[in-house]
Amino acid sequence: MTIQRLRRVPGRFLVEHLPHATLPEDDEWIALVRAPEGLTVVREAAPFAAGERWAGFYGDSPHGLDTPGMLAALVGPLADAGISVFVASTYHADLVLVPEHRAEDAAGVLAAVGHRVIESA
Repeated sequence: MTIQRLRRVPGRFLVEHLPHATLPEDDEWIALVRAPEGLTVVREAAPFAAGERWAGFYGDSPHGLDTPGMLAALVGPLADAGISVFVASTYHADLVLVPEHRAEDAAGVLAAVGHRVIESA
């Protein structure tokens, strides 16, 4: 397994599905995925926003697109622990979101398998 250094992303996120949109109505988003069934938008959650809130972990060391197993090393242990994930990958690393109420569990699981989880500055 590939051991990674992960930074806990400050703030919380919402994951939204917009079935009839091709672009969001604003530019307050973190990640967009356009698919045949609509648009998925990841955005920072406002303090009183409705919906399930997600906490994020982001790889602190960039890796090439040809490095196998980077994402599997994160989501495999989380799946084994019964923790749901939503992932948005970038050119350099992966943003792994977990339900806010499972964030501490996820940090513990990731650390227990050898990943280094640090707080964001």
